[in-house]
Amino acid sequence: MGDKEGVMDMPAWAWILIAVVVVLVAAAAAWAAYGQRRKGLRDRFGPEYDRTVAERGGRMKAESELAARQKRREKLDIRPLDPASRQRYQSQWQSAQARFVDEPAGAVGEADRLVISVLKDRGYPMDDMDDFDQRSRDISVDHAAVVDDYRAAHGISMADDHGKASTEDLRQAMVHYRRLFENLLETRGDQRSAEVG
Repeated sequence: MGDKEGVMDMPAWAWILIAVVVVLVAAAAAWAAYGQRRKGLRDRFGPEYDRTVAERGGRMKAESELAARQKRREKLDIRPLDPASRQRYQSQWQSAQARFVDEPAGAVGEADRLVISVLKDRGYPMDDMDDFDQRSRDISVDHAAVVDDYRAAHGISMADDHGKASTEDLRQAMVHYRRLFENLLETRGDQRSAEVG
């Protein structure tokens, strides 16, 4: 009974000190968890993390969006291509590249269609073919290193539709599409080599 009375007889300042310590420990734990989440998102999304922060106007909104992208991705059945499909697509890509010499705009259009076909075969949702922004957000979860290539290639393709892309622009679009295409086909061992290419 004496121990109980000793604890109850503690001065008010001691109780306040204990409460402050508990609050500080809880805050430190929450901050550490937040830091881990941020590091995980930054590691996973790389430059896409910074792009989303700038686009959304702050870390909190960007991190919320990136977390939502991950959650959406977890519900998708994304699968690798079988070897026969991979070989078929590689052959089609070589044809598109060869076509560039005589018909640059047609080759870029073919590259875009090949990328969409690969995405569809891998299991990415293609319900709304006009929703490029959603496609790029979906791709960013697994292919953050090359999603900017997709955006750049698409932008050039759209400019070409309006007669505002030079042959050099179209060549750059093919380079961008190739990086994404190889990454989607998983022809380069790992994603780090796709970042260098």
